[in-house]
Formats: sequence, C-alpha cells, structure tokens
Amino acid sequence: MAKSNISTQTSGETARQARASKKTSPASRPVRRPAAAKTETPYHHGALREALLEAAERVLERDGLAGLTLRAVAREAGVSHAAPTHHFGDLTGLVSELAAIGFRQFNAAMACARDAATSPQERALARPKAYVAYAQAHPGMYGLMFRTERLDYSRPSLHEAAESSFAGLANAIGAMRQESISGDALTIEQGAAIARAWSMVHGFTMLLLDGRLEDILQRLPAGTTAEQLLEAILKSTVAGRLPGT
Repeated sequence: MAKSNISTQTSGETARQARASKKTSPASRPVRRPAAAKTETPYHHGALREALLEAAERVLERDGLAGLTLRAVAREAGVSHAAPTHHFGDLTGLVSELAAIGFRQFNAAMACARDAATSPQERALARPKAYVAYAQAHPGMYGLMFRTERLDYSRPSLHEAAESSFAGLANAIGAMRQESISGDALTIEQGAAIARAWSMVHGFTMLLLDGRLEDILQRLPAGTTAEQLLEAILKSTVAGRLPGT
C-alpha cells in the first residue's frame, strides 16, 4: 500500500513538473519585438541636395519669390532647418542653384522646339515661342532667372547655364543673319540684333505674365490668343530675313 502511495505521488509530481516546464518553455513564451524606431525622410547621400532643390521649386511656384526662404524649403522637404544651409550656404546660394536648373530647363525646351521644326521659318519661330511657353508654364522660375540682384553668377553651375542660354540666342540670330556669331566678341550690328530680339520676346513675355496684353487681345477678333498674337509679331519681324522668304 505504501508502495502504491509513493508511486501515485511520484506520478503526480512528474505531471506537475511537466506542466510547469510547458508553461515556462521558451517556445511557449510570447516573443517581444522591439518597437519600430522613428525614421526621418530616407534621403541617401547626395539625394538630399536634389530633394531640397525640388522643394525650393515647389515653394517658388506656389508662394513666389517672397515666400522662398531656407526654413520654408526645409519644411517643404521635411528635413531639419539646418539642411539647406549645410548644402547651399545661404539663400543666395540656394536660389542661384535653383536658377541654374531653370536655365537648363529653359535651354532644353527651346532646343527641343527648334529641333522639331521642319522649315527655316518654323525654326526661326520655334525658339521664341518656346521661350514664352516656358515662362507661362513656370512663371516663378522664369522670374527668378532674371532677378540678377538675387543671384550669384560666380557660381559655376549658374554661369555655365546662363552662358549656354545666351549662346543659343546668339546662334539663332546668326542663323537669321546667315552669319556665324561668336558670343565672346560681337559687332555693334550683331549686338543690336541680339538685343532687339531679346527685348521683343522678353518684353512680350513680361506683359503677358502681368496680364497687360488683355486690353489688346480684347480688341482683336474673337478667339485670338496670345500665342497667335506672338506669332504675328514674330512673322513680321523675320519676314525677308530668311533665305527663300
């Protein structure tokens, strides 16, 4: 009888130990996972600078030049306020690099339009038409590009992009005059031709952006657009200057 009691106690103790072991088994315990750490916007090395410039362009087009500050750009990009200063030094540095991007976009738009033209007259009209179209699509950027007092032209990127823009204009005028024009040294006649063409297109663009052409457009036949008015101006200007016209 005693042996039976001992055996029963031993079996009960073994069962209790098995249950306790099961309760504390590592496999049965819930796995604790570390809380996900908060991460900032994941810009890898070199990407933050581009992200800041993209943010600056959005702020410029939305809020104008007056709203373009280093803090506004940092806020738009979702980064610390120190980030723009680290990459561009100050606001002049930032807007100068932004203007360089604008000039490159501007130059590419005009080159693309000219390459798509199929006749001498179309090529002569393509560049100024693309000039105005770019300004209409990016009025903030266009305004910044010609605010010389806000820009640092000693920065290589801006200097190169602006020089490329002038070279494109000089080449276009040279094609109309059927002569080669060097951007480094101009005759008075070449300089006058370049200034005349630039003044006309830039002046038209500024009047258009400022809404100052509405009075003229309202007096023209119904449905006449600013683009048609520009084309009429351009055609009267280039008439007789192109071979075969």
